[in-house]
Amino acid sequence: MMRHQVDEKDIGNMFRPCIDLHEGKVKQIVGSTLRKGAGDAALVTNFESAKPAAWYANLYRKDHLRGGHIIMLGAGNEAAAREALKAWPGGMQIGGGVTAENARAWLDAGASHVIVTSYVFHEGRVDVARLERLVKAVGRQRLVLDLSCRAREGAYYVVTDRWGKFTSTEVNKETLARLSACCAEFLVHAVDVEGKQKGVDYRLVARLAAWTPIPTTYAGGAKSLDDLKRVEEIGRGKLDLTIGSGLDIFGGTIKYADVVAWNRRAKGRRH
Repeated sequence: MMRHQVDEKDIGNMFRPCIDLHEGKVKQIVGSTLRKGAGDAALVTNFESAKPAAWYANLYRKDHLRGGHIIMLGAGNEAAAREALKAWPGGMQIGGGVTAENARAWLDAGASHVIVTSYVFHEGRVDVARLERLVKAVGRQRLVLDLSCRAREGAYYVVTDRWGKFTSTEVNKETLARLSACCAEFLVHAVDVEGKQKGVDYRLVARLAAWTPIPTTYAGGAKSLDDLKRVEEIGRGKLDLTIGSGLDIFGGTIKYADVVAWNRRAKGRRH
């Protein structure tokens, strides 16, 4: 089994970078258009990069941005994902089609953690047997549960199948407490705002900060550097933030260099 050394400079990032893969290419897609069975014609793509996934992994490695995620959106992304993991062994997490059967192979390929949603939230509910198999396969400390959610009647519910299917699992204090015993971190995409660059769902941020007992990364809607500052404030330093479409390296207006500089200052405040 591969072992990866952790550089002290890589610890404590509030900004978590991402690499979203679709058909083997780095893209930024509006999450709510990723409905299973809807076809590619329904996709709204904000950005498609001419650079390979490994280029982004090397960039994040250079800037000591450990703990970001690679998400494989459908089939045909495995080769690109493996190249990115090879570029920075132990530096990034991976999700998309991860099961108890293939999770260990992704760790051996260089992922620090595996990220899982649909495999665990099976047929609209938490499949305890599948979750137990995952924990047995990789261990609690290498597992991230993706609780990406959408709002309904004032509450938030986990959604699966490319974020198009509501489950019966509400994202609340009880759910986070129960599931935290089985994983190292939570990743939460606010699907209603994800990819739209129209603002963070601060109501969800506040709830996550109040409820989560383990490291949690929020993703969705960031449109300016001020969103990092507000997530730090409202999240009371308990949440990390992913920015995708908003970054200039993905066609947005937020300068990646400014985010890296801000992250360095935030790390100093946390320590």
